[in-house]
Amino acid sequence: MKTYVVGGAVRDELLGLPVQDRDHVVVGATAEEMVRQGFKPVGKDFPVFLHPETHEEYALARTERKSGRGYKGFTIYAAPDVTLEEDLRRRDLTINALARAEDGTLVDPFGGRQDLEKGVLRHVSEAFAEDPVRILRVARFAARFGFRVADETLTLMKKMVQSGEADTLVPERVWQEFSRGLVEPQPERMFEALEACGLRAKLLPELEPPPPPFSGPLELRFAALAWKLEEGEVQALCERLRVPNEPRELALAACRNRERLRGAQAATAAKLLELLKGTDAFRRPERFAKLLELARLFGVATSRVESALRAAAGVDAGALAASAAPAEIAQRIDEARIAAITQGEKQQP
Repeated sequence: MKTYVVGGAVRDELLGLPVQDRDHVVVGATAEEMVRQGFKPVGKDFPVFLHPETHEEYALARTERKSGRGYKGFTIYAAPDVTLEEDLRRRDLTINALARAEDGTLVDPFGGRQDLEKGVLRHVSEAFAEDPVRILRVARFAARFGFRVADETLTLMKKMVQSGEADTLVPERVWQEFSRGLVEPQPERMFEALEACGLRAKLLPELEPPPPPFSGPLELRFAALAWKLEEGEVQALCERLRVPNEPRELALAACRNRERLRGAQAATAAKLLELLKGTDAFRRPERFAKLLELARLFGVATSRVESALRAAAGVDAGALAASAAPAEIAQRIDEARIAAITQGEKQQP
């Protein structure tokens, strides 16, 4: 029984990056032997165990054989006779098919270290084509490291898209990879890779290249994609990718209000209040702040809107509600907020 650190931990170590998690492959052992040594089984699809002390993952060396369409269409074989090289061969990219033995020896059967030095994303074997999620992973790694996709790998990715294999992508897996790529240092490289292989047009038809400028957290970056889209297009994109609530809501708020934000510098106090109410700025100030940050990314001046919010938020709505008839409360509050916005602007130098 031998254990090896594999994959991303070895890759990041060679790149001089911090190593967050270590995954291990165990060669020459059975599941029963792992349990006897105190490892806790956690894998559902194949034998994975948690170390009794470090809680790091240890997986039995395994091979995979394609038995159906999609990322679940695989038959897993994990046994003591599976070699480390056979286990590494099933991985997506050469830079991820690296291992470090217990004595520190680097195991690199597919030239991953050289590809790291050259900044190349290259598939390990033709088995790459069996899992369409790997197209998205390549695009995500391009965004993370700024590496170029090897010509032969790009050709294979194109074939996967053209053959329809990429049509089996599951929305949740797409969002998982796509959202991670969006927050990488160079998200535009992800779009370049998806465009080059033809998957962008199939998966993200609403998003025409080049991508918009990116900065900030995930929800802000996703909303930047929706800035120029119509509401129906944003809805379709969010449904297709199963986008979670927070980025979905900000994206919809962006497309619904971009014209009002653009015209805010010349708007009346009443129109400014309409904008604040329509974006739920009083109840959700944090999301509204992100909406303004997004608008500034596209060159929209927001200083007047920010001043209007400060002035309107200073109105004591509770006191007005207590002193007015129920049917008049909303109108009284609106009038007070419009007056506060107007007065605030008069006091500005």
